Amino acid sequence: MATDLAAIGADLHVALTRRFERRRRTRRRLVTMAVATLVVCGVAATAIASGIGPDLQLDPTQWSIVGGGSVDNGRGAYVHAKRLSDGSPSTFLVEHDAGLPAYQAFLLHERTLAAAQASSPVPVQVEPGDLCTPFALTRAEAVALSTLRTQFSSRTNADATKASVDSAVQAAFAGSPCRGLEYASEQARRVYAGVQPGSTLMPSVQ
Repeated sequence: MATDLAAIGADLHVALTRRFERRRRTRRRLVTMAVATLVVCGVAATAIASGIGPDLQLDPTQWSIVGGGSVDNGRGAYVHAKRLSDGSPSTFLVEHDAGLPAYQAFLLHERTLAAAQASSPVPVQVEPGDLCTPFALTRAEAVALSTLRTQFSSRTNADATKASVDSAVQAAFAGSPCRGLEYASEQARRVYAGVQPGSTLMPSVQ
């Protein structure tokens, strides 16, 4: 359900959709040309992309599927689609990370995102630097949480805090960026907003 993605296209804004269930946690992300907004794809008539699975269901009256794939035996999956009304491209990602330690969930996300970027039908822009190490990811989440606690009241909507938190995290890593800073910011913002549990953060940040 929820939003704030890593860029999958030049100037693409990202919205992330996350859904929590009692027995598993599934993360759905939407990357779109439009301004990042909360998007929930729930419709009466649904189409399931071949080989993608039931978590990526798109309304065939609104979307045209142009590609997709999966990683880790389906634990991560993605679909590239085009909105029929205006032709704008979007990419939906789903990650089944229930039971995974926080850093392993991050790695699953990065593998899913990398596969989606590699097959994207539009030009892509990737975060600079090497993949964030466990130490770097922990530091980035700590900076994000500190910024949230200083500038925002508890449970402030994650979208409303994005600009300030992203800026603080990027500033903390100026000169030595790593791939995953956007993920760290988004994780912290969603935990602070009360949308997901603190256990999804790196251990020493929880």
